[in-house]
Amino acid sequence: MSLPPPTPQSRFADAAQFLRTWAANPLLLGAVTPSGPALAAAMAAEIDPAQPGPVIELGPGTGVMTEALLERGIAPERLFLIEYEPGFCDLLRARFPGVTVLQGDAYALRATLGARLRQAPIAVVSSLPLITRPEAQRAALVAEAFDLMVPNGPFVQFSYSLFSPVPLKLAPPHRLTTSPWIWRNVPPARVWIYRTGVSA
Repeated sequence: MSLPPPTPQSRFADAAQFLRTWAANPLLLGAVTPSGPALAAAMAAEIDPAQPGPVIELGPGTGVMTEALLERGIAPERLFLIEYEPGFCDLLRARFPGVTVLQGDAYALRATLGARLRQAPIAVVSSLPLITRPEAQRAALVAEAFDLMVPNGPFVQFSYSLFSPVPLKLAPPHRLTTSPWIWRNVPPARVWIYRTGVSA
């Protein structure tokens, strides 16, 4: 699906809304600007569009990651977005027709999704500021995501941190890979990919 390129005006409006939301609750976003397209593309590259099944996106904000997933070839009806901030939900529904936008708590993943999924997700893509939450809560989120997903489905997360945003000592057994630093993002970030099971 090819979307029209964002205009300077739409980018400015997104940044302004993002900044207002950050100012009201800094821990909700963890950054003062949306993620950049280079970071979003690197995250979307971890998803195989040929594999059938839904994709869950956590913390979509203004939709930079959503746009990258659509450009990757994930059909709108396969995308389930969980966003806590009502203003972002309104923006996402207007911007991405056909995508399911759920206003709710990503840290209560199963309860927020309810009975909306007809099959197991193939991936969970997260832009949540995980490191602002207690370690046990982060580990529980990943465990719930693994429980919902197909076997070997990836939990894809970005972070500005040098260290894993998912606490390795508390998380379920998994395999972890990371991307190189994405210097075109401001600030630079890495993609962390967690899959169920351990390396052989």
